[in-house]
Amino acid sequence: MHAEKAIEGLLSLAARGEPIDAQNVRYIISLVRTGNEGKIGELARGVVCVTAKGKPIKPKTIGQTDYVEAIRKNTITLGVGPAGTGKTYLAVACAVAAFREKKVNRIVLTRPAVEAGERLGFLPGDLQSKVDPYLRPLYDALFDMLGAETYNKYLERGDIEVAPLAYMRGRTLDDSFIILDEAQNTSREQMKMFLTRLGFGSKVVITGDVTQIDLPADKISGLKEAMRVLEGVEDIAICRLTGADVVRHVLVQRIIAAYEKYDSSRKKSPPAQSHASQSRPAQSQPDRKPGPARGIPYRGGVRGKRS
Repeated sequence: MHAEKAIEGLLSLAARGEPIDAQNVRYIISLVRTGNEGKIGELARGVVCVTAKGKPIKPKTIGQTDYVEAIRKNTITLGVGPAGTGKTYLAVACAVAAFREKKVNRIVLTRPAVEAGERLGFLPGDLQSKVDPYLRPLYDALFDMLGAETYNKYLERGDIEVAPLAYMRGRTLDDSFIILDEAQNTSREQMKMFLTRLGFGSKVVITGDVTQIDLPADKISGLKEAMRVLEGVEDIAICRLTGADVVRHVLVQRIIAAYEKYDSSRKKSPPAQSHASQSRPAQSQPDRKPGPARGIPYRGGVRGKRS
């Protein structure tokens, strides 16, 4: 029964001209197994953007579809989920589409310059060269959408700005499509600062993965706090993508699932005690009688005084 429904779903995708690959097959099978085969018709509907090479960008999962729809309908959207779910790529696609349709006059891409557990030390070059490594994923998405030549033209005109989060303080961004990537590495102060940069006619997308926080242990993630604070606020959407929305290599899904299982088991099990402390019985201290007080006479002299 499941196989029949999965084949019907794949045939419906093929009839709409969608390529059938391993990722599509896995995802449709997962929908059928969970009883969501009725949602197969929602897949690959509507092109978000067309890349410089003519490739249409479409959401590939139900979660991605809801994410793109939330970006279109709301002024601020938080896209939270594991690696490989297309959070940043789809956000950049929506930004390029809005820019081409002249809904905004500028695209602003930013992320905190936080090292992923390493100490990179001194980096050569000017200030832009120092922060470029942190912004490389945003550059890659823009190059894919626009092409290098068009990107450089827009960059020189100021229509596109790619900058670290520290550059945002004190600014008001009107008529802009603003994307904050890797937001799990913002502090609570940075997140509040960024959210209050919103100007008239602008749209904001915040993306991050709360399972990959590179902040010091004593720092609170601004993204995790924002998800609690902004829940239910009008015109703000919070989209939670899952491992089912991963569109990278199948091993990425398995790795994410393995870590989720491991983390959940650690939370349920009590903290382990050392073998020595478990095997060694508690020893009671022997009762000790108080000795003679200092300065009290005993036998041939006074305790505590030299003869």
